[in-house]
Amino acid sequence: MLWPDAIRKNVKTGPDREIAAVYPYRSACPKSVWRRLIGAATKDLTFAGYTNYFLWLEIPNLRTVLRRKAESGCHVRFLVGDPDSEVTRRREQLEAVPLTVGTRIKITLDELSKIADVPGVEARHGDDHIAMSVFIFDDEMLVTPHLAHLVGHDSPMLHLKRHQDDGLYDRFAYHVTELWNTGRPITEFTPR
Repeated sequence: MLWPDAIRKNVKTGPDREIAAVYPYRSACPKSVWRRLIGAATKDLTFAGYTNYFLWLEIPNLRTVLRRKAESGCHVRFLVGDPDSEVTRRREQLEAVPLTVGTRIKITLDELSKIADVPGVEARHGDDHIAMSVFIFDDEMLVTPHLAHLVGHDSPMLHLKRHQDDGLYDRFAYHVTELWNTGRPITEFTPR
């Protein structure tokens, strides 16, 4: 009663107010959004994508940016799949694309090995996030639920901004924390 219909249609007041944008494909999200989110983060950058491969292609000079972020106190974490796991092999069969899931993970591991000496950069293996990628930038995140046999860039993506306790942002952040806590150290990547 207090909010006229015109206001309710234009101002989010319910639980969906944490949804900043929706993209039918991850690849439809402008690169400028990724650059802004990474550039603005000061406390936490978490990349919980199974391969995270596309980041190295889409974000110019990402390794240098991550190094600077970590050196200035930002916690940088990568949760990636195990290139040699049975989960990875099954996903490769489903996707049936020439650039395999294991190869994409290995490319990420190679990029991360070049900043492994930077305090604040961490990486772990986990197989439980094969069906969803969550990327955290302080109080914003991008979430991609992977659809059936599609590769990540063909799946939809949500851009979330934290506005409340136990909202969508907190639910996905809890999910990532659980995945991180059960993740395994990456032997190829040993930060000092």
